[in-house]
Amino acid sequence: MDGVVSQILEQHVLSAAKAVEDKLDEQIAALERLDPDDIEALRERRMLQMRRAAERRAKWRALGHGEYTEVPEKEFFSAAKASERLVCHFYRDNWPCKVMDKHMSILAKQHVETRFIKVHAEKSPFLTEKLRIVVLPTLALVKNAKVEDYVVGFDQLGGKDDFSTDDLEERIAKAQVIFLDGEGSGNPSKQTAPSKRSVRQSDTGNSSDSE
Repeated sequence: MDGVVSQILEQHVLSAAKAVEDKLDEQIAALERLDPDDIEALRERRMLQMRRAAERRAKWRALGHGEYTEVPEKEFFSAAKASERLVCHFYRDNWPCKVMDKHMSILAKQHVETRFIKVHAEKSPFLTEKLRIVVLPTLALVKNAKVEDYVVGFDQLGGKDDFSTDDLEERIAKAQVIFLDGEGSGNPSKQTAPSKRSVRQSDTGNSSDSE
C-alpha cells in the first residue's frame, strides 16, 4: 500500500515539475521572439512604472507616511482626508498602549502606503465620542476618509500583550488599509516563512484598559 502511495505522490511531483518547466520554456520562447523594438517598449513601460511608483512614494512621504507621529484632535480629519489609508491609535499613558506604540512604529516604516498616527484619547473628547472610542488602546482603520474597522484592545490579537507585529499587521490588512505585498510594503517576501516579531515584555497579561 505504501509503495502505491509513494508512486502516486511521485507522479504528482513529476507532473507539477513538468508543468513548471513547460511554463518557463514558453516564457523563454516568448522573449526570444521579441525584436529590438519590443524590448525597448518593455523597457520604457517598466521605467514609467518605476517613475510613477517613486512619485507615489514621494507624495506619501510628504504627507507624513513612513513615520509614526502624534497629531492633535483637530488634525485627525484633515489627515484622514489627505491619505487614502490611515491607521490611528487612540491611546493613554499606560502599558497596553505602549505595547501598541512599539508595533505601530515598526509597521509605519514598513508600510509607506499608509499613514500611522496616534491621538491622545483623554485630550480628544469630541473625537473619542464621535468615533465611540471606549477601550484603550483602540486602532481606527481608515480608508478614503471613512473608518472601516476597529482593533479594540488585544482581544483580536490573542487576548494578551505578547502578540507579534505580524499578528497586528495581518489584522490591519484584513481591512485593506495596508498591503501585505506589493507597492509600498517593506515586506515583499511575506510568502516565505515570516519571523514573528514580538515586542511584549510584560507577564501581566493585561490586554487593554478602559477609558
